[in-house]
Amino acid sequence: MSVLIDKSTRLLVQGLTGREGTFHAKQAQAYGTQVVGGVTPGKGGTTHEGWPIFDTVADAVAATGADASVIFVPPAFAADAIMESADGGLALTVCITEGIPTLDMMRAMTFLNTRPKTRLIGPNCPGLISPGKAKAGIIPGHICKPGNVGIVSKSGTLTYEAIHQLTRLGLGQSTCIGIGGDPLIGTSFIDALKLFASDQETQAVIMIGEIGGSAEEEAASFIRREFKKPVIGFIAGQTAPPGRRMGHAGAIIAGGKGTAGEKMAALGAAGVKVVKSPADMGKAVKDAL
Repeated sequence: MSVLIDKSTRLLVQGLTGREGTFHAKQAQAYGTQVVGGVTPGKGGTTHEGWPIFDTVADAVAATGADASVIFVPPAFAADAIMESADGGLALTVCITEGIPTLDMMRAMTFLNTRPKTRLIGPNCPGLISPGKAKAGIIPGHICKPGNVGIVSKSGTLTYEAIHQLTRLGLGQSTCIGIGGDPLIGTSFIDALKLFASDQETQAVIMIGEIGGSAEEEAASFIRREFKKPVIGFIAGQTAPPGRRMGHAGAIIAGGKGTAGEKMAALGAAGVKVVKSPADMGKAVKDAL
């Protein structure tokens, strides 16, 4: 699926001069992504590892024609970086940063509503990759293989596990999207499923959810009504006790809602093949196809 990212994407790295930004910018470029520059306030006019650095996203867009960015910015400044990318007119922004204060993300999400052109992936996510085309984020390209299975996941680690299983089985992936596990995220399961539904390369989807919230139940309702391709589902946190956060900020069973059992039942009722172990995701896709 090249709806979100492909060989024509011109990628900015917000926070390029930091260690993490530098490392993953090099990884993206080595994978074939067009990394066109970085944004670090106060360092505009300099270069870093051969890339031009700009003080603002607007300056970078004007100079490079960038249409996407990936954010490696500390939590205290990441929400502002998201808003700046949207204000700069970028079509896609991927925020890797973990630990952004919820109040900051409320401001950012409100601002994004005034900039409908910009799609946010994340925050607190591994980003996305279209194998053989381009990537934005931290998903390792060497485990990927071009194919026809889409992946949408709240969990970065389980995204990698699903990719590895599909690659090992020779199925490959169309696009893999890590949407993040925070309470407030820019792209939902339903948003990703709509993209996969219209993508001719995608013949089946792995959807990886987790305890907490109602995003999986909402996705189940959408799948039952509108999504016709096979979906394999897995819900993390099946043994989590109520009231205890498990990993992600949004992964907490509160008020008796958001349990793994409820989510698995909803997905199963919508026709999703729900596996109880992540080890079975790849085999279930192969059986479905």
